[in-house]
Amino acid sequence: MLHPLPPHASQIASPAQFTYPFHYTPHPLCQIAAEELRKDLMRRPELWKDAQNGKMLGVLIVGIPQADGSIGRGYLAAFSGILAGRNQWEGFVPPIYDLQNPDSYFQQEEAEIGRLSQTLEEIQSSQAHLAAKEHLKQVKAMGEEAISTAKSALQAGKAARDARRAAGTATEEELTRESQYQKGEYNRLRRHHQTLISEAEEQLKLFTERILTITEERAARSAALQLWLFEQFQMRNALGEMRTLPEIFEGMPPAGSGECCAPKLLQAAYLHQWQPLCMAEFWIGESPRDELRIDGNYYPACRSKCRPILKHTLVGLDIEANPLLERNRQMVADLQIVYEDEHLVVVNKPSGMLSVPGNEDVPSVKDEILRRYPHATGPMMVHRLDMDTSGLMVVALTPLAYRRLQARFVQRQAKKRYVALLENSATAQPLPVAGIITLPLCPNPEDRPRQMVHQELGLEAETHYSVTETSPQLRLHLWPLTGRTHQLRVHCAHRDGLNRPIIGDALYGTPTDRLMLHAEMLEFRHPHKGEILHFEVPAPF
Repeated sequence: MLHPLPPHASQIASPAQFTYPFHYTPHPLCQIAAEELRKDLMRRPELWKDAQNGKMLGVLIVGIPQADGSIGRGYLAAFSGILAGRNQWEGFVPPIYDLQNPDSYFQQEEAEIGRLSQTLEEIQSSQAHLAAKEHLKQVKAMGEEAISTAKSALQAGKAARDARRAAGTATEEELTRESQYQKGEYNRLRRHHQTLISEAEEQLKLFTERILTITEERAARSAALQLWLFEQFQMRNALGEMRTLPEIFEGMPPAGSGECCAPKLLQAAYLHQWQPLCMAEFWIGESPRDELRIDGNYYPACRSKCRPILKHTLVGLDIEANPLLERNRQMVADLQIVYEDEHLVVVNKPSGMLSVPGNEDVPSVKDEILRRYPHATGPMMVHRLDMDTSGLMVVALTPLAYRRLQARFVQRQAKKRYVALLENSATAQPLPVAGIITLPLCPNPEDRPRQMVHQELGLEAETHYSVTETSPQLRLHLWPLTGRTHQLRVHCAHRDGLNRPIIGDALYGTPTDRLMLHAEMLEFRHPHKGEILHFEVPAPF
């Protein structure tokens, strides 16, 4: 599984520090290894064909101690999950735990759970069970009909007695006996049908209790097996310390944890006592329908499954600093105040600065406004811009201003216009000069902060666009009618949208120096004065 680097890689120095896996530019050695891995796959038709359906691959450059005391170099390769139906292939690092080993406890117990599911299906679809359900349904229907008819007769008898009482044609004693008899018959009828229903329910209960018992056993064994499985993932770090996945996640990990490229690569290196030097993950093949992946693009490690694992497995390595930290600190000085009064502030946010505090310990627009306007109170952030998007934002300085401004944004009374430069693919269909994009969006639960198009779970998202230039670059005006996270970025990049990522989009396209998306116009009514405020800041590109 250890591959040599081609001769020309010897001219490239190893990095001084290991890759920060959540935000990186791939090292030249990783780019060379990725190209070599692609060539190797192309020589293996079975693997290449399946990879074209879409697969995340990873490479890890390692240092190998030599007998003469020098350090050689090579690379390891990995794929996420399953490739061409298998989790192990020659030339790739093995899985941390082999789920597919037919003699393993996992496969044996999974087969038992499968047999429980089959038994459950057989009981639920059996003629006897279906007949018992149908019999109970019919008995209930017949009982309801008979009781309804008897109830109508009871009401009719009461009306007749009232008429006879008024006419004086019957004694009160006669009328009372008749009423008691009819009520008794009605109650006997109800008890009779309740008995029939109880008997039918008892017949069905023989099946439902067995179904419940098997369902509970299957659920318990599935949960126990899942926990057992995650405990088999013994994750090492560079110091030799071991932790299981439940220990790392402090509970049940997400499904598929430990099967991504990065954890597999690092575990293989540690097992062979090879020194990790740098790492990269890249996509190959078609993009999934819901997500956005581009063939050949490099991607950071996912945050939901890999971030907790890597936080442990990278201990002991000299890691590059998070590039966002220093860059975001520099952004603070570039934050421009476009307008201010005692109620609100309008700022021109630079690309690379967070709107609100996030997971990283970096300053945000909210932090800086609080520093500059210490009297500000309330939620403040009426709307947000993505970290990589530059442009106009309004920030409320009082709770009342915030409530009034947010109401206008929610009711779509505020106007926003963005300008974007798009990747102009020669193979893509020509764009109409203007149009509307409606693709529902929701967070990708396995790879936040990425968003995905999902017809069932997604929320309504609508964007209007107009092409303003086609040469030398494709420039657009964008008007978001809704305010979903990453809406413009996904609507531009998705195959059912414009099918052209915004230039510099590290999540949905190809990263460059910056994301070419800028909020250039903002218009809204002042929350106290009532006047229309209109601001425009030209795009810096």
